[in-house]
Amino acid sequence: MSEAQQAPRNTPYWQDDAEYGALSLALSPGDLPAKIETLVIGAGFSGLSAALTLARAGRQVCVVDAGGVGFGCSSRNGGQIGPSFHKLGLAGLTRAFGQPKAEAILRESMDSLTWLRSLIAKEGIMCDLQASGRFKGAASAREYENMARECEALERATGQRFEAVPQSSQQTRIGSNFYSGGIFYPDDGLLQPAKYVLGLAQRVVEAGATIHASLRVLGITREDNGFELHLSGGRTVSAREVLVATNGYSGPELPFFHRRILPLRSAIIATEPLDPGLVANCFPTQSAVVDNSRLMLYYRPSPDGRRVVFGGRAFDLADRPDHYAPDLRRLMLRIFPQLADAAISHAWSGTVGYTFDYAPHLGCHEGLHYVMGYCGSGVGRAGYFGHKIALQMLGNPEGRTEVDGLPFPTRRLYSGTPWFLPIVLRWQSLLDRIGR
Repeated sequence: MSEAQQAPRNTPYWQDDAEYGALSLALSPGDLPAKIETLVIGAGFSGLSAALTLARAGRQVCVVDAGGVGFGCSSRNGGQIGPSFHKLGLAGLTRAFGQPKAEAILRESMDSLTWLRSLIAKEGIMCDLQASGRFKGAASAREYENMARECEALERATGQRFEAVPQSSQQTRIGSNFYSGGIFYPDDGLLQPAKYVLGLAQRVVEAGATIHASLRVLGITREDNGFELHLSGGRTVSAREVLVATNGYSGPELPFFHRRILPLRSAIIATEPLDPGLVANCFPTQSAVVDNSRLMLYYRPSPDGRRVVFGGRAFDLADRPDHYAPDLRRLMLRIFPQLADAAISHAWSGTVGYTFDYAPHLGCHEGLHYVMGYCGSGVGRAGYFGHKIALQMLGNPEGRTEVDGLPFPTRRLYSGTPWFLPIVLRWQSLLDRIGR
């Protein structure tokens, strides 16, 4: 087997680039105190952002994670940022919550992007942030017209900027004729997610908090003065308050959240290093790209302009690169046939936290604080909502959000394992192929 034909590495490309393993281990001191003021479960964007806010307010904070810093989707995503309610949009949110609330929720989603950029600048986090915009491709002329009308309504309601790009002009945004035009969002952008999450972790440690890797919470018991947490390795600790920030990795040990989060597996491939001219041909303005297909394809150039990073929904519940890598490569070549000779160097996946109402949720349930459910747009929103829940825990009125008080729904008979998703996704893939 030639080098170009070898199986891709089953690790995120981002983790290689950021020297992720060595840095994340260096941030984990090992020993966890027996008594803790505030324990944060989950060392991803949400948990670390909350920990930073709490620690700088003087709280004693410990963060635990079953894997390590950013082990979940915080270092496994595509690194695209932007205000987004992909599934519902303004019309769906209006049906669900009424027009004033829908518009307020969407404006806050835009505010989260401003907050993210401000945080990165203020903290000096070097994460290859690019204000290069994002192009959303339309599967048909009808879809293009629908998307343009929706964007006009969004602009009137929230001020979100957009540019309608007809198919005759889309080569200015993407080196492909695959779509029937699309929408360009100039305020969206890109970052390197592993560098971002490690930068957050470094600031958390500098603020006096500690991060503890390879510690899984196996159960939580309510006590008079807080909580007793049972951890892997037979350890037990006490905490006055607990924040659950596990998102798509909320397991059965957290039953309330397990039944309210749909862990959808999203998979990504990265090509081998390519001629920069070839990558520039695919991405003439270095912008991110998504589409409106049911599999929600998303892709981008790597920060150095040498690779194509291409993702979408995976059909399996488990991590099966032998399944999703060929599927994603086939889809990539449908859009960019000029990449036919490009080998795949990395193939990985992670679980994205979806909710049944497609909205993020934060609040307090039986004394446990929580923040989760970004529905595929966590790079831009998770840190913002982590900061907000921390302010709420501090009793700061600036912690108010537009999604406060929303019911956190589940479904009857849903146990936390979405066994039905592979069937649904394969059906949706068929509908995409036949243009329905």
